[in-house]
Amino acid sequence: MKSKKIYLIRHGQTDFNLQGIVQGSGVDADLNATGRAQADAFYEKYKNVPFQKIYISGLIRTYQSVSKFITAGLPYEAVLALNEISWGMWDGKLPTSEMNSVYWQIVNQWKKGDLVAKVEGGENPVEVSERLIPVVDMLLSADESPILVCMHGRAMRILLAMLTGQPLAIMDSFPHENLCLYLLEVKDGQVVIVEQNDLSHLQKRV
Repeated sequence: MKSKKIYLIRHGQTDFNLQGIVQGSGVDADLNATGRAQADAFYEKYKNVPFQKIYISGLIRTYQSVSKFITAGLPYEAVLALNEISWGMWDGKLPTSEMNSVYWQIVNQWKKGDLVAKVEGGENPVEVSERLIPVVDMLLSADESPILVCMHGRAMRILLAMLTGQPLAIMDSFPHENLCLYLLEVKDGQVVIVEQNDLSHLQKRV
């Protein structure tokens, strides 16, 4: 089977990221000036990669992160399943010390394999993974290569665990920053991470 490449990126910075405000699927924030500069820098480095298709989430920050590729004429598709995890009642709020404490309790539960723990009104990793199953199937079966995918931090960690065939409990082993790149190679249905949390395109540019 012919190998293919997937360029998986997290969206650029928003003011919510900068201010530490909870930003799940319930927050549709624009990129800030830094985020736009990060998007420009990524485009400048990778504009000559012959992407066949772009996939983004339903949230504006992913569209803005790859808008120059789209403006250049590359086909794209918004896939709602790529949206960030919902943080429920926390979305759009500045964390209090109590919220931070509960957050780390939940994350530690996830690391121990209790993947159904969640914030009131939000999603847990199992629920996110269930909506991502069709995305995994699509990415592995698609004829297009290379593909560019832009999504969100927590959902990206879950997707990476799924693509590499690892348990969701290890998802925090995949670091990420705004406009980071994970370069994946798919061969015979197996996914290998070639580059992890790569930020080299931002050096001396942002």
